[in-house]
Amino acid sequence: MDYKSVRNLPAMFFDQAERFGERPFLWDKQEGEWRSQSWTQIAEEATALARGLLALGVEPGDRVGLVSENRPEWLIADIAIMSVGAMTVPAYTTSSTEDYHYLWCDSGEKGIIVSTRALARETLPAAQKCPDTEFAICIEAPDDLPEQGLRALTWADSVAGGAGRDDDIRALAARPERGDTSCLIYTSGTGGRPKGVMLSHGAILCNCMGAEDVVSHLPGYTSPGEVFLSFLPLSHSYEHMAGQFFPISIGAEIYYAESLEKLVANIAEVRPTIMTAVPRLYEMIHGRIQRGLESQSNLKRKLFHKAVELGRKKYEKPGSLTFGERLLDALLDRLVRAKVARRFGGRLKAFVSGGAPLNYDVGVFFVALGLRLLQGYGQTESAPLISINRYERNKIDSVGPPVKDVEVRIAGDGEILVRGELLMNGYWNNPRVTAETIVDGWLHTGDIGLLDEDGYLVITDRKKDIIVNSGGDNISPQRVEGMLTVEPEIGQAMVHGDRRPHLVALIVPDEDFASAWGKDREGAADLATLIADTDFIKAIDDAVRRVNAKLTAPERVRRFVLAADGFTIDNEMLTPSLKIRRHVIKEKYGETIDALYGG
Repeated sequence: MDYKSVRNLPAMFFDQAERFGERPFLWDKQEGEWRSQSWTQIAEEATALARGLLALGVEPGDRVGLVSENRPEWLIADIAIMSVGAMTVPAYTTSSTEDYHYLWCDSGEKGIIVSTRALARETLPAAQKCPDTEFAICIEAPDDLPEQGLRALTWADSVAGGAGRDDDIRALAARPERGDTSCLIYTSGTGGRPKGVMLSHGAILCNCMGAEDVVSHLPGYTSPGEVFLSFLPLSHSYEHMAGQFFPISIGAEIYYAESLEKLVANIAEVRPTIMTAVPRLYEMIHGRIQRGLESQSNLKRKLFHKAVELGRKKYEKPGSLTFGERLLDALLDRLVRAKVARRFGGRLKAFVSGGAPLNYDVGVFFVALGLRLLQGYGQTESAPLISINRYERNKIDSVGPPVKDVEVRIAGDGEILVRGELLMNGYWNNPRVTAETIVDGWLHTGDIGLLDEDGYLVITDRKKDIIVNSGGDNISPQRVEGMLTVEPEIGQAMVHGDRRPHLVALIVPDEDFASAWGKDREGAADLATLIADTDFIKAIDDAVRRVNAKLTAPERVRRFVLAADGFTIDNEMLTPSLKIRRHVIKEKYGETIDALYGG
């Protein structure tokens, strides 16, 4: 596709729908079976909904909220909203009524589209209190309709409301220009109130062009023909681009995963060719594989570990395998790596990791097992893709070179600066912060990094997250936390030590490890009891000591405390993209963490 000639996102979709017609496009599971809808069907539904939005008075420049789990209606609604010149304002399904009220009022939304009855109970009261919100379209009929102040109707009713109109939606969809704002995506808020990021059609198209330039080099790549499994929230800019508009641009099929809990089973059923995910997923899969080995025979465990060992050596020191090791490695391809590939569907061309730093050991683990894992980097303000590793040279300790038509340079203080069409139009109703963030055409990312000898970008930390201890040492908390959570005993961790003499940590033990540990000793298996058990604490301490042995003196965790309650989206200690919210964790555990420096 000639991305530079595409005018806007809905126009691209309708062109692709005309090209691919009755080919399968979107898949979701209904009554236990995967069922598809064709490009033509989705285009017809988007057209019908767009007419319904026009009947409700939606005009160019209006904002329309979208709250839904990943499903075909998400894409249909997104296309319909953009087709009439309005802006989509996605919101996470895990948000609270208070969060929704903030988003609706801050963006001044004309209406919202919401999926389930449960979500309607959270969103409709919030929308009802916002003076600018006039309507709510419910994909599933809600339990109770608001008595006043908000017109609530079903998806079918909204489509029926536009049935008598003869608006040429295809012609309307061609009107928005590349520089117009297509969507208003609120940041997930790791440091407080989220900000609305205005992303243009051109910014997302620039991302799609960069992604295609990388993916097209994968062995066996075909367009059309690729298969994506979508499970990260589409309300996040990463999945919005990589799991929706990029697949549209290359004529791919999209399957919507049932849930995170069923993801592994869905992978085996769908057999995706490309998957995008955040590092936390790869850490979870890594841990699951390691725990699964415990039930295998001694021979199988040895073969598996040898495959990882030789695969790592082959990656880190190309050409270093001896003749005997090469023969054994070829045998392990059949005995180990082929079985691992089948567990992931057997036709996966690449995992893509983004959204947070990927632990090097986890990345090498996957590569050693024959699973290509390409780490990338970006942020909502850049739509989000800035850089990604390439098939031709995959440097796991980096986030790859900048993608096509994107410039990156490093400021004097180490901050990563970015320039190109991918940049946001600014923060909604916040010109002051916009001017501080984009200076002379360069996005100041707030991340610290460097460009290596090959032009690959290496991220060291978030500028605001860097810990400066009382001795003046700069420490990356994400690096230390990533190494801690790779250990099978540790599920989650947050380190602390700014202006302190050394690091301490709040650690959430791994639930599976804790359960097995308790059962082996015929004792309690619940974390609330185990975290007070001296022998259990000793087991966690052993894991911390293993990590400390790999760290420099300032990075070592001197003391830690255990927590029984994990960091979750529900308790707001995790963002919907699974990054920890340090300020929220410190609010709850601040006194406990500070007490670690007491003696």
